[in-house]
Amino acid sequence: MYEPAEDSYLLQKYVSIFAEGRVLDLGTGSGIQALTAIKNPQVREVVAIDIDEESIRALITKQEREKLRKLTIEQGDLFSGLKGQFNVIIFNPPYLPQDKVAGKIIEDKALYGGKKGWEISERFFQDVSKYLLPEGRILFLFSSLTNKKKIESLINEHLLVFKELSRGRMAFEELYIYSIDKNPVLRKLEALGIESIGYFSKGSRGKIYRGLLDYSKLEKKSLFRDKSKIKEVVIKLKRVDSKAESSLQDEARWLKIANDSGIGPKILWSDEDYVVMERIEGQFIIPWIEISTKKDVALALEDVLRQCFILDGLGISKEEMHRPLKHIIIRGRGDFKPKVTLLDFERSRQTEKPQNVTQFVEFICRTRKELEKKGWKLDLAKLRVLASEYKKESNKEKRKECLEKIINCLNN
Repeated sequence: MYEPAEDSYLLQKYVSIFAEGRVLDLGTGSGIQALTAIKNPQVREVVAIDIDEESIRALITKQEREKLRKLTIEQGDLFSGLKGQFNVIIFNPPYLPQDKVAGKIIEDKALYGGKKGWEISERFFQDVSKYLLPEGRILFLFSSLTNKKKIESLINEHLLVFKELSRGRMAFEELYIYSIDKNPVLRKLEALGIESIGYFSKGSRGKIYRGLLDYSKLEKKSLFRDKSKIKEVVIKLKRVDSKAESSLQDEARWLKIANDSGIGPKILWSDEDYVVMERIEGQFIIPWIEISTKKDVALALEDVLRQCFILDGLGISKEEMHRPLKHIIIRGRGDFKPKVTLLDFERSRQTEKPQNVTQFVEFICRTRKELEKKGWKLDLAKLRVLASEYKKESNKEKRKECLEKIINCLNN
């Protein structure tokens, strides 16, 4: 059991100030924070949880002796088995980097937070939002030995915001206490019913997150959760440091227009802060080509060209179709006809002479080596001549004829 030390007493001060409503004390140890919280008249319940059996037994003994009715005690690993949400979540995690003696790892769950010290904190931030009320607060303590930049990065990546309440200097480390809240965007997204929102990747203009959505709620036919309809969604947020002139609202507008013609991932919601769309499974175009047959690749290339033709007809220049390495995702092959989805409409613009088809023909030409491995003998000169004829033609029907010639050239 972790006995109270300087870090515990530093955190205790803020628990006595901020504890209210329903409180969760994760990794309760001796129970110092839980016992402090129940003394606050604004607190109606405190749930204390710890993975250590000895700590739980000792706290239960104290609870029974002192008849602490507001206190609920459970044994578990972080949030396992917990239900409901809390006004305040307290966490003083094990934060020391793992030590070794004579090549052996020292095991002490009360002290060590993983190989680098922050792994348990990472698990905490991945799940905490689900258990925190929209206007709730996290009281979080960590050490300079844990890597302050990493902790702050984890907080930001999970759409949380922090404020330093206090710091305390000890012999070989500095302790920090942060008050952490959900940022406004996270509150908006969760209000839509999106759960388990987590950072996925960073693009040149936006940050990509993933989350889970129960589609049965959108149908408004059932009040009960249908696990078969819980699916992953993709959330795009604008990077604060992005200098791009286009906004998320611009991208959403183009994607909605494309959706009306059956192009792109289905957009679910959007505003100035986010775009939420269905997640498309599959592979990017080059890796998919490498593992697919010539027949399937031909079907996929034709599908892309026909979608590009539709966009050209709408006067939308998607851009980057000459190098769409991460702008085309394909799923299915063999017994399942390839399904092509065009991604990323953030650079789209209205123009009198869009070049989606001609740009993609150029990509095909540049992908000659990969296609020749499938048995193709591409006539690059002819393809480029046909693309040039397509580009010069303004009549829609004649442009369609040019498109068919390009497709026939690929299939011959």
